[in-house]
Amino acid sequence: MDLDAYVAEHAGEWRRLEELSKRRKLAADEVDELVALYQRAATHLSVVRSRSPDPALVARLSRLVLGGRNAVAGGSGFSWRTVGRFFTRTFPLAAYRAWPWWAGVSLSFTAASLGLMWYIASHPDVALLFLSQEEIDDLVNHDFVGYYSEYQPQNFSFNVWTHNAFVTGLCLVAGVLIVPVLWVLYQNLMNIGLVGGVMISAGRSGTFFGLIMPHGLLELTCVFFAAGVGLRLGWSWISPGRHRTRSRALGESVREGVTVALGLGCVLGVSGLLEGFLTPSPLPGLVKVALGALVWLAFLGYIIVFGRRAAELGHNADLDEALSEAAVPMA
Repeated sequence: MDLDAYVAEHAGEWRRLEELSKRRKLAADEVDELVALYQRAATHLSVVRSRSPDPALVARLSRLVLGGRNAVAGGSGFSWRTVGRFFTRTFPLAAYRAWPWWAGVSLSFTAASLGLMWYIASHPDVALLFLSQEEIDDLVNHDFVGYYSEYQPQNFSFNVWTHNAFVTGLCLVAGVLIVPVLWVLYQNLMNIGLVGGVMISAGRSGTFFGLIMPHGLLELTCVFFAAGVGLRLGWSWISPGRHRTRSRALGESVREGVTVALGLGCVLGVSGLLEGFLTPSPLPGLVKVALGALVWLAFLGYIIVFGRRAAELGHNADLDEALSEAAVPMA
């Protein structure tokens, strides 16, 4: 096929298709013309791919066909209504439906970390199995406190936000394998338990809890949510339940997991602001803890109130029925 001749023959049609695709309003005859040009351009793309697959021309025609299809079928576009529905129904419902999982993770982690703190505080020699005496002295005297004021608040907030978002995302993504989630929880448990035990043993319990609680309540809760939803995701293919195949159960859980990940990303932004600006602030410790606890309770209340209401109204945190895969009843 003579590619140059083919391009010269149809270039006018392609330019006209591009022009019509960019218009916001079309007359009736222009709509008919747009549909016809879109169909012809799709045929041209198929011909070029099969006979003379020039990369530049294929890319151009692919862009034209995609633009024509969007103009013919219409795009979803941005909608504040969709955003509002996500935050008032979809995200809280997805998180609320997984409450037995994240509540179990929360209680288990809290009990284990407090137990580890008590044990290390009661047996200071245990800390030497993980840290040298010099490292313990540095941690107690300046490293723990200095960590929260080492960088500018806005930079520190962004850093902890991205790090915590990565951890929560890892819990959700690795949930299908279950074990990686438990490993992430174990690492966080050892870190908090060891540092807390060392600080308590040195008589710095007030400093430890006064610095970690203003942001830690919300931050750790997000990790618990992610771990719980991740474990629920992993369990969905082990025990899909009646009337669901394993693939369908896993697909539904993954979609809800993505919803929770997006919502937690926003919540972790708030946690990052607390850690960057509230935790190192000169406010009294009790005031900082009270403010952090207030934000934490507001988040839990939001999930429970909005999630329960969405569940009672029969809403679904999964994709709309028109976008979901077809399904048949299973015995």
